[in-house]
Amino acid sequence: MSLTTDRSVQTKPNREVVVEFSAAALRAPFALRCAALFIDYILIVAVPVLGLVIDRLIGGGTGKFSNNTAWFIAFLLGVSDLLIFPALSGQTLGMMMCRLRIVRADGGDPSVARIIIRNTLGFLLTLLTLGFGFLLAAFTTNGRALHDYVAGTIVIFGSKRILK
Repeated sequence: MSLTTDRSVQTKPNREVVVEFSAAALRAPFALRCAALFIDYILIVAVPVLGLVIDRLIGGGTGKFSNNTAWFIAFLLGVSDLLIFPALSGQTLGMMMCRLRIVRADGGDPSVARIIIRNTLGFLLTLLTLGFGFLLAAFTTNGRALHDYVAGTIVIFGSKRILK
């Protein structure tokens, strides 16, 4: 009796695989999440502040054109940082600098709809709780804030790797 096996090899394109994902082990430290939030805040607020400073130094203090332009640029930067970048990469600019990433609770990449729910409805609920929704991340074992629970996401400290 001979044992034969099928040795045909199927080539598959590279794909990302989540192996033994543990949210508790990879959860982002609360202080690092605060640092990423602070970086995002500074980046967005710096634009109108710089516009005001430039207007005072060069424009003589009228401020209508450069101040409105600076606020418009800050608005565009805010929308990009809080919605577009996370929808495309799972990270805001501050999260990129701190090596944090938004993933689904099971470790997979979140959908665009999930990111939009997290960063609009979830942030609004966190704001309505006067920030206690964000502080929830400091006291839960898996480090999830209110907006993470709403969207079924978690913020982890780590990066992606392509398995071949």
